[in-house]
Amino acid sequence: TLYESGVRRAILLGSGPLGCAPAELAVHSSNGECAAELQAAAELFEPQLVQLVQEVNAELGDHVFVAANTKLMHHNIITDPQAFGFENSKTACCGQGPFNGLGLCTPWSSLCENRDKFVFWDAFHPTERASRYIVEQMMNGADEYMRPMNISTIMYLDYNM
Repeated sequence: TLYESGVRRAILLGSGPLGCAPAELAVHSSNGECAAELQAAAELFEPQLVQLVQEVNAELGDHVFVAANTKLMHHNIITDPQAFGFENSKTACCGQGPFNGLGLCTPWSSLCENRDKFVFWDAFHPTERASRYIVEQMMNGADEYMRPMNISTIMYLDYNM
């Protein structure tokens, strides 16, 4: 339907780190371990997304759709935040309750002093700094992150057509 409507390039985002978001840690974890069931669901989704993109692109005869493995992009900074200059990958910068994972970011929330040191802004969303890392992987990342190609390659190919 998208292709028939004129779409010639679309990036389909993966699930992200479902079980590692502060909201899920607040509900499913007492020690900061990611929720295994949700992570397993994300593990199933990512390869199926890549397979679907490959099948549809083969059917269309072009690389119209690109799969972004956002779960893996997040996973790297969540499992080793210090390697990316973060101090905290479990607790949200703004929120309430365990891991600041309950409720919305409001004037009554607990707020971190420096959001650049946190991976998550609120219960589900990455901070601007973490988002910049994810976008960098979308722009220039290897095929483990972007299938069949990253955005820089797309831009090069589209410009030179």
